[in-house]
Amino acid sequence: AIYLRSLGKEAHKELPQILKPLSLFESACYIKEQYGIPLTAEKIMDGINRTVEEFYFNTAQPKPGVPQWLEELSARNIGMCIATATDRYLVEAALKRCGMRQYFSDILTCTEVGSGKDKPAVFIRAMERLGTPLHNTAVAEDSFHALCTAKAAGFMTVAVYDQYEPRQTQLRDTADVYLTDCRELGSFWKFASAP
Repeated sequence: AIYLRSLGKEAHKELPQILKPLSLFESACYIKEQYGIPLTAEKIMDGINRTVEEFYFNTAQPKPGVPQWLEELSARNIGMCIATATDRYLVEAALKRCGMRQYFSDILTCTEVGSGKDKPAVFIRAMERLGTPLHNTAVAEDSFHALCTAKAAGFMTVAVYDQYEPRQTQLRDTADVYLTDCRELGSFWKFASAP
């Protein structure tokens, strides 16, 4: 919305939900077509990234309890990989600034994989990188669209509350585990240790 405003366009209120499951490239193509932006998808991607750089480089913080959760997972030798719709350099900057990069063996972006989270490709590629079987791989998501994609593909799913996801009831009802706060991990560890 901020990027569109910089071009003199007003975003429709449903735009965040439309773009959430898409890769950055898919989002740029959608914006180009729907808002009549006379730029290439690559130029639109650059403009969006410049708009959000401040947030990732200087502001973004982990959800409460996430650093401790990552430390616990690492201590138990549970491999972790990031599958994200955000461009790599932004994710890398935020992870390094917040001291969390070392927990993840890899970062896969939807743009690099060539598919948004409305399809399971990025989750499947992450699982392959981790070398884990499907029945023993969990996807943690705060997006209802992405969680549904992972669930339909056969992954175990962990939903994490996010104030920007309006479908919390559906998120909770779809996931194998629902966390309102990552500092309260009892239900996650009970789920993770089940046979």
